[in-house]
Amino acid sequence: MPDLTLPHLPAWTVRLRLTLLYGGLFLVSGVVLLAITYLLFRSAAGVNLIFPNGATHRSASPSLNEAATNLEAERRVRAMYAGAVERNTDLLHQGLIRSVVVLAIMTLVSIALGWLVAGRVLRPLRVMTATTRQISERNLNRRLALAGPHDELKDLADTIDGLLARLEAHVAEQRRFAANASHELRTPLALTQTLLDVARADPNHDSDELVERLAVVNTRAIDLTEALLVLSRADQRSFASQRVDLSLIAEEATETLLPLAEKRGVTIESSGAPVPALGSRALLLQLTTNLVHNAIVHNQPQGGTVWVTTGADSEGAVLTVENTGEQLTPELVSTLEEPFLRGSERVRSDQAGVGLGLAIAKSITQAHDGTLTLTPRIGGGLRVTAQLSGA
Repeated sequence: MPDLTLPHLPAWTVRLRLTLLYGGLFLVSGVVLLAITYLLFRSAAGVNLIFPNGATHRSASPSLNEAATNLEAERRVRAMYAGAVERNTDLLHQGLIRSVVVLAIMTLVSIALGWLVAGRVLRPLRVMTATTRQISERNLNRRLALAGPHDELKDLADTIDGLLARLEAHVAEQRRFAANASHELRTPLALTQTLLDVARADPNHDSDELVERLAVVNTRAIDLTEALLVLSRADQRSFASQRVDLSLIAEEATETLLPLAEKRGVTIESSGAPVPALGSRALLLQLTTNLVHNAIVHNQPQGGTVWVTTGADSEGAVLTVENTGEQLTPELVSTLEEPFLRGSERVRSDQAGVGLGLAIAKSITQAHDGTLTLTPRIGGGLRVTAQLSGA
């Protein structure tokens, strides 16, 4: 049975398409130019005949000899005209055939030149493709670093380099988060195992104390797990947006945390007019609660103050939480948004949380297309500003 498989056709690469485009444009332009030239020469190839008229005759009624002479002259002139037209037509047709042959040859030459030019133009793109294929999660630090003039390909390479930089930072952040989360989750599990081993080794140990300590450890593990779930939900933006009043959310968060503030001797001052915002009410409440809780916990031992303010500007709704406390350096403040990282110089207590408060606040703000800004206060403490999109 004969082989009916089709022959291998060349792939329709960008280079091939550009080459055919160059050749096609040259061919169409040549055909149009040739047609216009042909029509112009054809219209100018005729012979003007000047027939003798009766105005030069010496009498109104020519004789028979004169009439015969005129007819003979007219026949000669017509024969000359027919010969000239035939010669011009032959020359025009021969010129047309030669022009078509030259056009075909130049079309092939233009296709070859187009192939070379397209390859030259697309060479940086091939380099970018080869380099990008070699980049994986193990060498995200590599960059295209395309050299040459500042054109569209250079802009594309710079854009890819920026994307790789953001991807590298995100992967590094996820790796640190996974390592820190594993460490934090292992701590309560290890404590639980230690308490159980002690109880097993000492049957006379107070079971009530064991249960109480296990309850504390279990509560911490639950809080950590719930914080991780909230952080994952914010990162995935799996929520429905609605119009909410940011001032009411701030009021609800401060009222919820008022007992904790009174216990620690911290005064909460809230102010602000109704501010519409667009987003998830539950997540925005979590954001505000985390910021206020962080401001209460990391404050002065006694006599501290927390200011909660809501407002609006040209970019949307603004939530600001400030607190008194220890003097913070800009270098330390820049690390506070990292998961499980706590400032070593800040006040610590049993209410210090699981180290995800500001990380969750940052993720919730970014999920609402906003920005979270942390700056140290001049008199000590921290100022946190959440810029959100207005409704």
